Amino acid sequence: MLPLHQGGSCRRAAPYQSARCSGGFLYNAAPLPDSQSRTRDNGGMKHEDEVDQIIADWATARPDLDLAPLAIFSRLWRISKHLDRARAHAFDRSGLTSWEFDVLSVLRRGGEPFSQSPKVLVQQTLVSSGTMTNRIDRMVERGLVRRLTDPNDGRGVLVEMTPQGLTLVDTAMTRLSDAEERLLGGLPRSERDRLSTLLRRLALSIDRFEPITEPIDLPPLPQND
Repeated sequence: MLPLHQGGSCRRAAPYQSARCSGGFLYNAAPLPDSQSRTRDNGGMKHEDEVDQIIADWATARPDLDLAPLAIFSRLWRISKHLDRARAHAFDRSGLTSWEFDVLSVLRRGGEPFSQSPKVLVQQTLVSSGTMTNRIDRMVERGLVRRLTDPNDGRGVLVEMTPQGLTLVDTAMTRLSDAEERLLGGLPRSERDRLSTLLRRLALSIDRFEPITEPIDLPPLPQND
């Protein structure tokens, strides 16, 4: 488990419901076995999940902690695991790794002639220039991309997708879209649109913060007499 962040007060709601709080969070909470999961079923759709029980348990164990973000971030973490598996399966069936798909998708989205500078690829895939150089080398060997001289800069280089790369990225994107549609199958369009709007706001808010590179100062643990 990753550390909890301490905040304001928290009180427990009715039995088996989530605690009602406002601040700190926990990731990587382990799910309960089905036999222990306290949920209500309505035509196959659960009203409560394992996170609700985790929140209630933590509210009892640590009523001094602020647990509201747990309801969001723990669920996002769990959903990301499902998405990781769906993406890996779609890419594997299409003959691509996830990072190959990332590079090819940048080229594909840019439209014909499906070429970009290495700098653009670095910026849009969030890797270092050294990592991108290595990836381009390997993709050239596989026949997915080729290097060309930039016609607007004789010293510059462009990375262009090959017909084979185009075929594979289109196939992978179709399979990924189908897999993600299955994951969202329980939500009507109106709820999907609202969820997308809220997640966009959350992403923009989080993007304002710099990555944490220094250790977080935590209060000292109580000493046992």
